[in-house]
Amino acid sequence: METGHPITSPTEIRDILISDIVLTLAFSLALVGGVSAFQGNSAKAIAQFEQLLPIAALAVTVNFVFHELMHKFFAQRYGAIAEFRMFYTGLIITIFTSLFGFLIGMPGATMIYTQGFTKKQNGIVSIVGPLTNLAVFGAFLAFALLTHPPTSSFLSSALSFVIEISVLLAFFNMLPIFPLDGSKVLTWSKPVYAATMGVILLLMLKYTGIGIWDILLLIVIALVISLVSRRIF
Repeated sequence: METGHPITSPTEIRDILISDIVLTLAFSLALVGGVSAFQGNSAKAIAQFEQLLPIAALAVTVNFVFHELMHKFFAQRYGAIAEFRMFYTGLIITIFTSLFGFLIGMPGATMIYTQGFTKKQNGIVSIVGPLTNLAVFGAFLAFALLTHPPTSSFLSSALSFVIEISVLLAFFNMLPIFPLDGSKVLTWSKPVYAATMGVILLLMLKYTGIGIWDILLLIVIALVISLVSRRIF
């Protein structure tokens, strides 16, 4: 459906670029082990950070940008105005958590302006984001299985990183915590939410090396940060 509104704006492009850069730096820092990694052998930590940076840039850009664009595309199909906006609070949380070697990525969201969205339409617009992450996961996994790059190669590291980040981003976005996508999907359809989250959890257990207790801990941390940020900000 044509909305008659511009496809994008300078503000949206700026917000996406800033959020992409912050997420890339935060992922790289978290994977090095946070700021504590630089207190001992700082030269080694710096070298690891520099190696991770281009790989993180690929993984974050592919997943984050396409995730938000799919929200925008489907919202516009329903006749809504949709543009990405960064959240200053979310950017602070993203940077802050990465300092300690883990990451809660909340850089912003696609803001949708409409008067006539049903719960189903809102749920569909929301779920296409995590499904896009799963599509990226599947595409890179298939490429890795078809090419069999050497384990120690840059290509192997890049593919593994994108595969893991894709499913992790799908997981975080499907948490039933407002304003994350999962809260809107759950409001629309509990069976759809359960099926989607179930698949994501199975993929996490198989391809990320994260155990069930780690997943529960991540959920608790995300919930606490969400509640605290609402009260503070």
